[in-house]
Amino acid sequence: MRKLIIILFCILCITLGYGFYLRYFTEDTLNGDRFLGLTILAVAFILMPMFLYHRWKDRKVKDYMLDRDNIMKMQEYRNQQERGKSSKKKTRDTES
Repeated sequence: MRKLIIILFCILCITLGYGFYLRYFTEDTLNGDRFLGLTILAVAFILMPMFLYHRWKDRKVKDYMLDRDNIMKMQEYRNQQERGKSSKKKTRDTES
């Protein structure tokens, strides 16, 4: 999957460059616009979904959702951090 995404990305970069070449360095602006438009559509509707699927396929969506359990974990973590900071300040004050 990764190699397919890389190959597709390279092909789309080449077609994007070719579209800009046709658009700005030749008289064939219509075909240049077509190449640019089709390349952008391919990036948006083919390459991007493939990339997102590849990056998220083995992850648990529940880990990234904000539910009651995760809120409690975040509050506990924040409280631990605050306790750690306050205890460090107290030890610094007593050392001085």
